[in-house]
Amino acid sequence: MNKLAVWKLASCDGCQLTLLDCEDELLSVAARVEIAYFLEASSARGKGPYDLSLVEGSITTPDDLERIGHIRRVSKHLVTIGACATAGGVQALRNLADVREFASVVYARPGYIKTLDRSTPVSAHVPVDFELRGCPIDKRQLLEVIGAFLAERRPVVPAHSVCVECKARGNPCVLIAHGTPFLGPVTQAGCGALCPAFNRGCFGCFGPMESPNPAALNARLRAAGMGDDELARVYRTFNVTSFGGSRDA
Repeated sequence: MNKLAVWKLASCDGCQLTLLDCEDELLSVAARVEIAYFLEASSARGKGPYDLSLVEGSITTPDDLERIGHIRRVSKHLVTIGACATAGGVQALRNLADVREFASVVYARPGYIKTLDRSTPVSAHVPVDFELRGCPIDKRQLLEVIGAFLAERRPVVPAHSVCVECKARGNPCVLIAHGTPFLGPVTQAGCGALCPAFNRGCFGCFGPMESPNPAALNARLRAAGMGDDELARVYRTFNVTSFGGSRDA
């Protein structure tokens, strides 16, 4: 039976919880794999090597850097899950400033903090077999990825934009109808257009779609009255490094 391991680096645990939220589907997964290591769900620490490792979280500390090397060595296949693991996460906002300054403001004794200057995706340090994006990831896509690796095939996830999902749901375009800042045209599908369905803007949770055209979107947002600083902030969320972190993303 194939061995599955789920690992956490610097993250909020949301993507691991997505696996637990699979509920009935998780029973089917458990029947086909041995969930050997998953501390979010069990204190059991089954020994590797592992056929498939799911890694949540970015590389932000020296300990993260050391652990990801070990995880790669004991894993036949390594899949990163979520914006932190695939793009550095919201904590990658530190990459735009001096992390020591942040630490001095947040912590009473910053000298005890051991952190890297930058928050980086796992793929910046070790080979990754597949990246599953989202903040958090979508459980349907997660089950597809696990099933694909069990069947030894490439996972099939959408490469089109959130706008396609909006059209499929019959949502009015919040950018056109309300002038709401919206990253849907440049964001990969996967959320089911959840926020636009409730007349909220798209925050780019799944990162940039395949072949995005941010220049066209930026022109539309500027025409709606958005200044350069505000435009930069729109992109500086969960996938700041993937989107470039600036108005020129």
